[in-house]
Amino acid sequence: MSWLLGRNRQQQQPQFSGEDGGGAGSPDSEPKTAGERSNDAQLSRAERKAMEAYRFDSSALERAADAAKTLERSKHAREALELSKMQESTRQSEYQTKVKEYEAHIEQAKVEQKRIDHEERRKTLVEETKQQQQRAQYQDQLSRKRYEDQLAQQQRVQEDNLRKQEESVQRQEAMRRQTIEHEIEMKEKNRLKLLEHELRAKARVDRENRDINLEKIRLKAQEHRTTVLEGIRTAGSVIGAGAEAMLTDWDKVLTAAGGLSLLALGVYTAKGATGVVSRYVEARIGKPTLVGETSRFAFLDAIKHPLNYLKRLRSKPADALQGVVLNPKLEERLRDIAIATKNTRINRGLYRNVLMHGPPGTGKTMFAKKLAEHSGMDFAIMTGGDVAPMGKEGVTAIHKVFDWSHTSRRGLLLFVDEADAFLRKRSSEKISEDLRAALNAFLYRTSEQNPKFMLVLASNTPEQFDYAINDRLDEMVEFFLPGLEERERLLRLYFDKYVLQPAASGAKRFKLETFDYGQTCTKMAVLCDGMSGREISKLGVSWQAAVYASENGVLTEKMVLDKCYDAAQQHKQKMAWLSDQERSDHKSITGNTSQQPSLKLDARKL
Repeated sequence: MSWLLGRNRQQQQPQFSGEDGGGAGSPDSEPKTAGERSNDAQLSRAERKAMEAYRFDSSALERAADAAKTLERSKHAREALELSKMQESTRQSEYQTKVKEYEAHIEQAKVEQKRIDHEERRKTLVEETKQQQQRAQYQDQLSRKRYEDQLAQQQRVQEDNLRKQEESVQRQEAMRRQTIEHEIEMKEKNRLKLLEHELRAKARVDRENRDINLEKIRLKAQEHRTTVLEGIRTAGSVIGAGAEAMLTDWDKVLTAAGGLSLLALGVYTAKGATGVVSRYVEARIGKPTLVGETSRFAFLDAIKHPLNYLKRLRSKPADALQGVVLNPKLEERLRDIAIATKNTRINRGLYRNVLMHGPPGTGKTMFAKKLAEHSGMDFAIMTGGDVAPMGKEGVTAIHKVFDWSHTSRRGLLLFVDEADAFLRKRSSEKISEDLRAALNAFLYRTSEQNPKFMLVLASNTPEQFDYAINDRLDEMVEFFLPGLEERERLLRLYFDKYVLQPAASGAKRFKLETFDYGQTCTKMAVLCDGMSGREISKLGVSWQAAVYASENGVLTEKMVLDKCYDAAQQHKQKMAWLSDQERSDHKSITGNTSQQPSLKLDARKL
């Protein structure tokens, strides 16, 4: 319909101006004169635009009328009208659709605006909450700082008061001391003055009574001289009369000589009998000086501790390896030695001499005691370092030890700890003559195997032994440092002994936190690499000390592991303190332990 309304007139109409236009008009319009064109040229552009607004071009209406007439005469007029209506309805529907889309956009914008408003309110609330929290924290910090300042001020005031009190007490003490010193000084002066007056008075009296005092002294000396002379005269007369009477009578002379002879004989006889009895008592009832510890009860010990003596009489032989944790192969060998020793005592055979060597703290002394108890024998422990200080008495002391060993009715296991202290090589070692004599006495008493006693030597450095000592040894057993499995068994043993049993018995201030004891012992076995059995036993005692030192008396897993870590560090420090010679000796002693399995982990990670 645009062609009806003249919308495309610029394409269809010729290029001429309308009736009132500023250029060519319609075909019927008259041309302007030169004056009119000059007047139009003189108008401004704004004026021309204003005049164009009031002009009317009727050519469009004419073209519309012509088109309407042409359309009415056309056979497609109705279809064109219908088509125009459909186009108009389509435009209306498109307009309505756009209106609805616009309304939907408006609603969506409203929803988005509400969401934005809600988000802004939420952010505002969060920010307000954050500001309130910061304000509260700041106020709390201010209050804490104010409280701390008050406490500091109070502390300063208290310190000032204490300082003033101390200064006051010191001033009072100084004044009191000065007063006492002044009083003592005055008393001393008064005493000196009084003593001076007394001495002057006494001197004046002595000067006045000098003649009388000299006369008294003279009379006393004369009387004493007379008394002494009379005593001498009387004693001489009596002795002379007795000697004259005895010498004139031969029966009295013979009686006096016999009495003196009998007296001398009695003195010497009593002295000899006393020595014999003392040696017998020492051999049967007492114990030698070199023996430090023994299971044999002396007569005096039985009187002092009768209950222990009765318990020992009623005790039964125990297992030789009870409470002793060693390598399985070593345990098997030691068990064979224990069984052989027990059967030797029962059958009254000859005992075999044993050497036990290895690092310190590996259970040599403990096994010797258990071996004696298992075999039903008495045991005695002596230290090789006690022989050298005895000097010349060392030979006698060694003979006394062996004489005393032969008096045991049950058989005696003589354990010599640190035997290398006096059983050194005579050819290369520089030893004193007294120590050499003691070594010779020891070799003399152990030259043959004996059914009365069994000799067990213990040493950390057996290579220092004299060859004659090595010739007297029948068994040589090497003790190793405990491996991983042995350390775990030892830890479990001492954990039960020093922790579980006291906690179960209800001891005061001794409680145990619940944790996996077995897993903890496994961890500690790894930490204790290189430690001996003695060091591990001391670790058990340190657990008890940790419980007694705690505030609540509860042993926790952390405390157990901390003590184990401290013990491992102390062991490393001890190893670091060793000298080069000691370190080489230690490596030679513990060299075989490298064959046993070991693991190294970081203790702090555990």
